[in-house]
Amino acid sequence: MNTLRTETRNGVRHLVLCRAAEYNTITPALRDELAAAIDAADEDRDVHVILLRAEGRAFCAGYGLDWSTAAEAQQVVYSDADRETPPEAEAPASAVASRRRAGPSQGSRSSPELVASPEAEAPVSAVASQRRAGPSRIWDSVADHGMMSRFVATYMKLWYARKPTIAAVQGWCIGGGTDMVLCADLIVAGDDASFGYPPARVWGTPTTAMWVYRMGLEQAKRYLLTGDEIPAQKAAEIGLVLEVVPAATLEAHATALAERMARLPLSQLVMLKLLCNQTVENMGFASSRLLGTLFDGVARHTQEGLDFVRRSQDVGFRQAVRERDDPFADYGSKPKR
Repeated sequence: MNTLRTETRNGVRHLVLCRAAEYNTITPALRDELAAAIDAADEDRDVHVILLRAEGRAFCAGYGLDWSTAAEAQQVVYSDADRETPPEAEAPASAVASRRRAGPSQGSRSSPELVASPEAEAPVSAVASQRRAGPSRIWDSVADHGMMSRFVATYMKLWYARKPTIAAVQGWCIGGGTDMVLCADLIVAGDDASFGYPPARVWGTPTTAMWVYRMGLEQAKRYLLTGDEIPAQKAAEIGLVLEVVPAATLEAHATALAERMARLPLSQLVMLKLLCNQTVENMGFASSRLLGTLFDGVARHTQEGLDFVRRSQDVGFRQAVRERDDPFADYGSKPKR
């Protein structure tokens, strides 16, 4: 495995995201390796609890920009006005993927532009040249839903695994990172952690739709209808995470909790998790998730979403995201101390 490693001790399977230099951004490789690792842990009778954690300064800064831009670069939406415009003047609607899967940069549902990387800028011209290279297709909503559903299915393995899953979060956990981590049964955060869904401001919706179920209707609306950043302590206060501990002791604390839980008979753990989760299922979780995944694709192809892509092509994703977040003064737009 290239995106994560595994360890097993005292009844706990540790799944450790290990692309620290890339802020553990989400890629197809991570999706597939994480899915396989969760399945393997769930099938191992010696494993009672699954602990998801990460190396580096960020747990997960969302979707990776590099692969996603190339993947959607052929899906371009033309308006009537676009059809009268030379290709060189058009902005690729599929660079849309850039924002939403941005890695260290974030014109995406990824990182908040506070960790710009060279590849964050490169895909813009790459997409533009690809667009000029030949005919483009209208956005295919069914294909888009199918593509995103593969990622959602992986995140949901944390929820549907028979065994309890715990996530230990440090640093940034935003955009697609929250789609993933909110599927864990319990979340322990370091005091340096920060959560949020900045794509709520333009270009995305939470695909796993866990927000209401974890923190209630009022708080979910409060943070999704602004896209505001949620520091670790506030996340604990509103029920987004279980608790906050000093960053220096995060791994030890989460491990101790997992090992304490692993002392219970496996059959008890399986039954008690199912008992709790079934309540959420009965509240309509599956239909909320379906709508969240569908709306995510729609949000990347609204007029505002396409305008954001055009602006990103003109000035670069870093600047476009800065312009998006500056009025809110959070994420990468926070005042420097």
